[in-house]
Amino acid sequence: MQNKDWEQRFTLEISKTEKKIAQYEDMTQPIAPDNAIGRVSRMDAINNKSVMEAALRKARERLEGLKRHLDKLSTPDFGLCVKCRDEIPIERIFMAPQSSFCVNCARK
Repeated sequence: MQNKDWEQRFTLEISKTEKKIAQYEDMTQPIAPDNAIGRVSRMDAINNKSVMEAALRKARERLEGLKRHLDKLSTPDFGLCVKCRDEIPIERIFMAPQSSFCVNCARK
């Protein structure tokens, strides 16, 4: 694929991730103490909020990684492991953009 194709794919993934972040931000709003729900339901709501906050953190890390790789796209460092300098498969970059390591170096 050409750099232009990769750029379009990165842009699409960034857009999708930004939409997810907006959804997660809506789901992590504070739970009002005067909300008329039962104690167990309130505990469920608090637990769900914690799960959504973790998902929000992951989505923000993903977005940051996608943007970092997009910025590197036209440089010689794009797709290279920062540790061993071997090529990282492009699908790994899209699956785990927050990582700048190949699978072998990430395991170490």
